Amino acid sequence: MDSTRRILLIGYGNPGRLDDGLGPALAAAVEKLQPAGVTVDSDYQLTVEDASDVAAHDIVIFADASTSGTEPYYVEAVAPKAALSFSSHSVEPAVLLHLAQTLFNAKTRGYILGIRGYEFNEFGERLSEPAARNLEKALQYITLVLADPQLLDSTSGASH
Repeated sequence: MDSTRRILLIGYGNPGRLDDGLGPALAAAVEKLQPAGVTVDSDYQLTVEDASDVAAHDIVIFADASTSGTEPYYVEAVAPKAALSFSSHSVEPAVLLHLAQTLFNAKTRGYILGIRGYEFNEFGERLSEPAARNLEKALQYITLVLADPQLLDSTSGASH
């Protein structure tokens, strides 16, 4: 891996809502790998406080469950966007990038990794079988990306 690139992976979602836990599940799997130059974070949702962590990295990957996205996952670049208003409890990835730029003069590049999930409307700390398969494919992909971040440039906006 290019040691000059600092990468932040934020997996977010609610593990107690079945497939909504795909983001944190990916973060936990990546953290076990302990890739060099990669910071892993996991939470229920993105908050304004995450902007300082985003600003401290060259690349941020926001991993989340997707309710209707392409299977098994999709990747897209995130452009910074100012929020007309926001809650301190939940912030979109584009707004976090904007805050990192505005408050910390960051040049962080952002990407969303949306992992397709299927079961969201019940409670339980498990993933559906198809979501678990999608998680495994997303983990294989993200392992390659963390070793060679330039792959993000060629796959941004792509489905896999």
